[in-house]
Amino acid sequence: MKTGVHKERRPDNPDWWYVRCASILRKVYMDGPVGINSLKTYYGGKKDRGTAPEKFQKGSGAVIRGALHQLEDAGYVRKVGEGRLITPEGKSFLDKTSHKLKIDIPELSKY
Repeated sequence: MKTGVHKERRPDNPDWWYVRCASILRKVYMDGPVGINSLKTYYGGKKDRGTAPEKFQKGSGAVIRGALHQLEDAGYVRKVGEGRLITPEGKSFLDKTSHKLKIDIPELSKY
């Protein structure tokens, strides 16, 4: 499965789904409330059209919707109007995880 029409091949990382879900959760946390269309734009890229100039194409909406549904089922994200917003449980999860990473990896302490 490709993550967008601008990609030529599927992801190489076998854990790409978990990485994308984590990335979407962080994006909702930082920019929320966000809609699927803005996330499609964020995960898009330039499509190689051969001899024609490259053109921006949005990312896969099915991948983003699936990830958001899983995050909603886990209780980390909730629907608000036309977008998604992080729940207090999701905020706590991300804060605890980032704190743990900061302690476990000393190089991150300067950030």
